[in-house]
Amino acid sequence: MPNPKSYRKGKLTEKSSSFHGERPTKTAATLRRPKTDPELLSFKNLGLSVPSLDGRPKMTKLLFNVTIQGSLGPVQVLMSPDMTVADLVAATVRQYLKEARRPILPTADPSAFDLHYSQFSLESLNEDEKLIALGSRNFFLCPRKSEDNNDLVASSSSSSCSTQAKENAKSSSGFSWFKFIEFRI
Repeated sequence: MPNPKSYRKGKLTEKSSSFHGERPTKTAATLRRPKTDPELLSFKNLGLSVPSLDGRPKMTKLLFNVTIQGSLGPVQVLMSPDMTVADLVAATVRQYLKEARRPILPTADPSAFDLHYSQFSLESLNEDEKLIALGSRNFFLCPRKSEDNNDLVASSSSSSCSTQAKENAKSSSGFSWFKFIEFRI
């Protein structure tokens, strides 16, 4: 009388191979190869030339994500890399108004806005700079601060952060840090 364990071992191999309808030795011997065309590059026979990529292929359009101050999500704008920052601002404002997003912009004039690398960047981008030279595709758009506000709050888009810091350092005395120290006697 056969042992129940040995009886099960023999049945397991038969069951697994019979599941697929053939023996495991048969499947290993015959491998199906996909049908391929050896003349895949048949344009060589036709006398056509292969397009050469001497340099990088020219990009035709770039996708930019511009977050507007107070808006929930970025506005996606598709533009040519040869366009300028001013063109990106104009296209972003136009797309924002077209999508009827909230909050409503104070004005539809693109010259009333500054483009920054991020919401933490104080320096706005030059309007004449090409988009391909910026090195980023994510930007932050905020309303341009008016010059009649407080000088410490308002910043001109044409002046850079480093020149503003130098002006503030020149105007303050050498011991301006003393006002932050509490003296206890």
